[in-house]
Amino acid sequence: MIDLIERYVTGLPDWAERPLVAVLAAMLGTLIALALHAVLFRVLGRITRASASEADDIVVNRLQRPTRWAFVAVGIVLAARETPALEAIWSRFSGFVMPILTGWIAIAVLHALVEAMIVRADITVENNRNARRRRTRLSIFSRIGTFLIVFLSVAGVLASIPGVREVGVTLMASAGLAALAVGAAAQPALKALIAGFQMAMTEPISIDDVIILDGEWGRIEDIRTTYVVVRLWDDRRLVVPSNRFLEDTFQNWTKTTSQLLGTVFLYLDHGADIAPIREEYTRQITTHRLWDKRAQILQVTDCRDATLEVRLLMSARDGPTLFDLRCEIRESMMEWIRREMPEALARRRELQVAPMELAAAPSMIEAMSATASPANGNGRGSAGAPH
Repeated sequence: MIDLIERYVTGLPDWAERPLVAVLAAMLGTLIALALHAVLFRVLGRITRASASEADDIVVNRLQRPTRWAFVAVGIVLAARETPALEAIWSRFSGFVMPILTGWIAIAVLHALVEAMIVRADITVENNRNARRRRTRLSIFSRIGTFLIVFLSVAGVLASIPGVREVGVTLMASAGLAALAVGAAAQPALKALIAGFQMAMTEPISIDDVIILDGEWGRIEDIRTTYVVVRLWDDRRLVVPSNRFLEDTFQNWTKTTSQLLGTVFLYLDHGADIAPIREEYTRQITTHRLWDKRAQILQVTDCRDATLEVRLLMSARDGPTLFDLRCEIRESMMEWIRREMPEALARRRELQVAPMELAAAPSMIEAMSATASPANGNGRGSAGAPH
């Protein structure tokens, strides 16, 4: 086929013959490569659609685009072996193209494998602790791997430039100064990379963990190499540096399990009868759909000047369920007390004084003042006068 192209352009001037042969050879190699790629992925598509697994569909879809360009590059390389004009042109660009294509394919393979494994880690089930841990590690390692592949690809492209390569060798010769410069320049990237490794290994947080940070309640939505996205209860997003979860204190409500204990406080009158209230609370909590049957108790935890503090302890399978359980129990218990035991509601007591006592109060005050005042100028009252 290459011979036919050369025969076709024979007779043209040399300045036109060589570029035209190179272009036609490159086009021929590209067309053959695209045809082979289309046939291959059509077959793979039929195979993946016939299977019940989603993982193979993800891998094929991820690899289709980068491998198309890789097939084109391979077709041009094969055509260049038979065409000196194309080989001369290709040799000038292969140092840029091949590292980029290799890195692109490596990233596509990495992301395809990560997505395929994430599909198997379902976090929508009730007991999803292991699935959340697996998804967190996959997410962090995927970003770290992507960073390393991009770094190596850029290094490969720069190494193909003779001027840059010579500068790199010169800098390596003066290793002391180069090490300081590179270390200072790469400090943020290296710090973020190390923090990512620490997050993956120590696991202070996982995807979908419930945390309390700066007084805000939210779930871990995404973990990046340098920051973490927390979705708050009102759908706001809190962006937090990754280092903060390694250096500062925060609350993780689902570190080991999602089950939690919660309390509801009732403030009742001192004369309230606690036994019927305890029986009603036991009846309500044991029949409630959100209670996980782990803990329930009613206790008088404090006696204040005006009220008794009654604590209702309960448990639920996770934080949002516990919040709903507490709200519903608080509402139903207060409604029952208002309906069945209104005397248990807290009252404000005041001292009531009769009208006759109020009228006699000024004369009593004057009598007390006269008794306490001195009887004569020597400063002694009648009680202190000599007999």
